[in-house]
Amino acid sequence: MTTATVIPPRRGLYSFPILGWIAHDVAHGPEDTVWYALTIFLTLVVLAVMQWGIVALAMTALALVPVMLGILILITRG
Repeated sequence: MTTATVIPPRRGLYSFPILGWIAHDVAHGPEDTVWYALTIFLTLVVLAVMQWGIVALAMTALALVPVMLGILILITRG
């Protein structure tokens, strides 16, 4: 009789199929993975702007406002 390896369930962001895989690779993978993820994001934004115009760029900027606020807080904390 063989013993099976029990894999713990993924929680939080890791539980989403595609975003979880990317987040897991960025957190635990090679250092180059961050640049690949940024390239994929930029490519998706460019394709969205080509498809839907300036509205896609405005919605992307609106979605990134909390991210930029967090970056500014991290910069000011030192």
